[in-house]
Amino acid sequence: MKISEILKYINGNPEGDIEKEINNVAKIENAKEDEITFISNPLYQKYFSTTKAGAVLVREDFEYKEKPENLTVIRVSDPYLAFLELIELFSKEEDNYIGISDNCYIGEQCDIPDDVYIGNFTSIGKRVKIGSGTKIYSNCTIENDVEIGSNCIIYPNVSIYHKCKIGDCVIIHSGVVIGSDGFGFAKQQDNTYKKIPHKGIVVIEDNVEIGSNTTIDRATIGETRICKGVKLDNQIQIAHNVYIGENTVIAGQVGISGSVKIGKRCMIGGQSGFVGHITICDDVIIGASVGISKSITKPGIYTGYRGKPYYKALKEEAAIKQLPELIEKLKKS
Repeated sequence: MKISEILKYINGNPEGDIEKEINNVAKIENAKEDEITFISNPLYQKYFSTTKAGAVLVREDFEYKEKPENLTVIRVSDPYLAFLELIELFSKEEDNYIGISDNCYIGEQCDIPDDVYIGNFTSIGKRVKIGSGTKIYSNCTIENDVEIGSNCIIYPNVSIYHKCKIGDCVIIHSGVVIGSDGFGFAKQQDNTYKKIPHKGIVVIEDNVEIGSNTTIDRATIGETRICKGVKLDNQIQIAHNVYIGENTVIAGQVGISGSVKIGKRCMIGGQSGFVGHITICDDVIIGASVGISKSITKPGIYTGYRGKPYYKALKEEAAIKQLPELIEKLKKS
């Protein structure tokens, strides 16, 4: 489309030819004259004078001495978010899959609209409800009494256990398991372990995205709940009866033990771990590889081995670095 048409989607102020045809988006280093790119991080400003792109998104206060002759500059409030809009715009696939494959199994008493897609070798149990526009790709297993909302995308090899509930506009990537039993065993007098039954469910609210190979365990009693807008990375373990508040984002390889409650708008770095039965308040940022052993009641940034407030953790780290010097002084005293 022409740059003049693109401007309708991103609300930008152009400098240059707006009748130029743009066919795709690209990185600034290797963009071509029919592609659009962006500069958000200052590290990439060095490519501005050499880029071959047809157009570039920059911040409203972006300064330059000279621009390439054929480059159209578009000033926007946030180049990164504007570029994301264009990625979606240019990557819309003609994905009009509708219908149920002859190679899948559908159980009795299911409620499945005509505009749903179900791929090869997917198994749908009894009394399953699926909303309009949802796509379930090949080799998925949807067990009895599961409810799935409208306009969901469930990629291949996903397993959703019985009675779990999925909201609208949920994206579930390959290898995800929702509703498996939690890790619960009671030690007996003879030192063997008796399995604790898990009779609860998992509830996934609207607009949640779940990365590949993430597992979300069903509740012992009640529900494990992932609230609307939550974004989960790949390979995350969420145990039984966990509650994750709205618009929280969690990076890969995080482990959350049973009955943890995490508030709204939290950001959790990769490989962090949570002990069971603690509460994290709203608006908490937790760094990568942090162990959280106690509840957090104040918003802020928490880092370090035991999840302490950011500046306190920095002071302790600085003090530890001084230990060898202090030990030498003590030896000489």
